[in-house]
Amino acid sequence: MPGLDDSKIIELFYARSEQAIVELSQKYGSVCSKIANNILNNKLDAEECVNDAYLGAWNTIPPQNPNPLLTYISRIVRNLSIKKYHSNTSVKRNSFYDVALDELESCIPSGKTIESELDAKELSRIIDDFLDTLDKENRVMFVRRYWYSDSISDIAEKFQISSNDVSVRLFRIREKLKKYLKKEGVKI
Repeated sequence: MPGLDDSKIIELFYARSEQAIVELSQKYGSVCSKIANNILNNKLDAEECVNDAYLGAWNTIPPQNPNPLLTYISRIVRNLSIKKYHSNTSVKRNSFYDVALDELESCIPSGKTIESELDAKELSRIIDDFLDTLDKENRVMFVRRYWYSDSISDIAEKFQISSNDVSVRLFRIREKLKKYLKKEGVKI
C-alpha cells in the first residue's frame, strides 16, 4: 500500500497532527470504503462510516498503539458499518450482508447463547485456530466473504474461478467449521 509506514502514521496520531487522518485515508481509505460498501450497499452511509472510523481512530490513538494499523481501522469501520446496517434495516433486509450472515448462521451460535464477552473472545480464538487449519486460499476466501463481506462474484474474480466453485468451497469450509466447533465443545 502506498503512503507512509504505519509506525509513522501512528507517530502523527500521537503528535495530534491532523495529517495522521490524511495519511490514514490515503493509505487505507479504499479498503475501508470497500468494507463499508460491502456491508451497507449504500455509498453515502459507507462514506459516513469511514469518516466516523477516522474520528474513532483519532479518539483512541493514543492511548492505543495498534499493530497492524490496517486491522485496527478495518475493525472500527466494520463495527460502525454493522451498527449502521442494523439501524437501517430494522424493518427491511440488505441482501449482500444478510446472505453472508445467513450462510454462517448454522455454524456460529447466536448472540443469545454467548453469555459473556469472555465467551465471545473464546469463540473468536477457536475460529482463529480453525482458520489456521485451512490452506491459504481457503482461509483468504473465508475471510473475504465473512469478514470483509465480499460478494461471491468478487471472490470468484479475485481467485479466477467460477462463482459456483466459490460457493461450493465456502459451503465445505462452513461444514468443516461446524465440525471443528462441535469438537471444541461449542454448542451450535
